[in-house]
Amino acid sequence: MENNSFKKGLLAGIPICLGYFSVSFAFGISTVGQGLSVLEALFISMTNVTSAGQVAAVPIIAAGGTLFELALSQIIINLRYALMSISLSQKLSDKVNLFDRFVISFVNTDEVFAVASSLKGSVGKRFLYGLIITPYFGWSIGTLLGAWAGDILPDSVTSALGIAIYAMFIAIVVPPSKKHGATALCVLFAIVLSCMFKYVPFLSTVPNGFSVIICAVLASAVFAVLHPVDVEEAA
Repeated sequence: MENNSFKKGLLAGIPICLGYFSVSFAFGISTVGQGLSVLEALFISMTNVTSAGQVAAVPIIAAGGTLFELALSQIIINLRYALMSISLSQKLSDKVNLFDRFVISFVNTDEVFAVASSLKGSVGKRFLYGLIITPYFGWSIGTLLGAWAGDILPDSVTSALGIAIYAMFIAIVVPPSKKHGATALCVLFAIVLSCMFKYVPFLSTVPNGFSVIICAVLASAVFAVLHPVDVEEAA
């Protein structure tokens, strides 16, 4: 069975679009609050549909970090998209050509991957184009409106709304942490490392971009060794 209805893909993408709108609105506020312009915030979202990657990149850009820091942080944070794309490619219809795969992979986010991979049978390009179009515009328009609002609203309001971006990460981390003790310990270890880079005199001299990368890689590596995920459990 092949899922290849553009209309069904469009309808399946609407809930993702609504969720992205609220998160990207907070991202727009946060970005303008760190010194970037409205157009710069919009350009970032239109060329990078990756919430965690964008949130990690903006402080590096605002602080005048190096291109190496920026590139390395994006490779590490967004590596999961390559793995998801490889997995999703196994479900694509034979009619999905190379060009289509490049376009679809651009918006192959966690939520898009979850919806497409959960379908029974193969997935056609019309369904996938319908699935990605609304989340893309929801992410871009939400960023534009958030950046615009952050540019005109009082600082006290934008500061309060800017905190909403962190709620996204809490929502991502808390559920698996409640189910798996090893995940909770990994998060706690990353928090401890981050505090060390903030308050330990020697470590506090490390640029923010590199400290984020070091904490993420070190915490992941340590718990990959101490608590490896069983292949059957991961599947």
